[in-house]
Amino acid sequence: MTPMDLKLIKIINSHYYQLQTGTTEKVQFNGRTYFDKFKRIDKLLSQQIINQHLTKEITVAHQIISKADKVENIIFDYNGNDPQKFYHRAQLILREDGFINFTAFETKTKGHLHLYIHKGHTTLSEAYQLGKTLSMKLGLKMPKQWRVFPNPDLPPQFNILTLPYEVYAKERGAAWSKHL
Repeated sequence: MTPMDLKLIKIINSHYYQLQTGTTEKVQFNGRTYFDKFKRIDKLLSQQIINQHLTKEITVAHQIISKADKVENIIFDYNGNDPQKFYHRAQLILREDGFINFTAFETKTKGHLHLYIHKGHTTLSEAYQLGKTLSMKLGLKMPKQWRVFPNPDLPPQFNILTLPYEVYAKERGAAWSKHL
């Protein structure tokens, strides 16, 4: 994983979240109780912190939603058993819908992927709707084994994802691709 690979997903680096061991904080949201295992660290997410994460000394997560309620990426957190099939199906659906910039990253658990769809400055409500639509389209082709972020069913501080470890595959559209 290179710093350039992480720049592709435009991480909010003004702060980060670090996995804590021991006690967790209870969070009530929409009648449900969540247990927060990550602590917000209000320091710049530096390359040194990222390197500690990549060597698995610490576990670091990044914020998905900016302070202005904008998102840069729609993210599929795939936790199934066939990442190759998932990526192939998602790739076809995304191309069909006109998305030509997306990157899949491997997570800590083998076979699990984070698929970042690079949308750019998108309002939160549009991101929720777009994520739901893409998830439904993909759900028609294969069993649902993923979650979509940003997720309106989670508290804002739970709309975070751990930093990826390796690039699985990336797709960068070309100018000619719109003519296919």
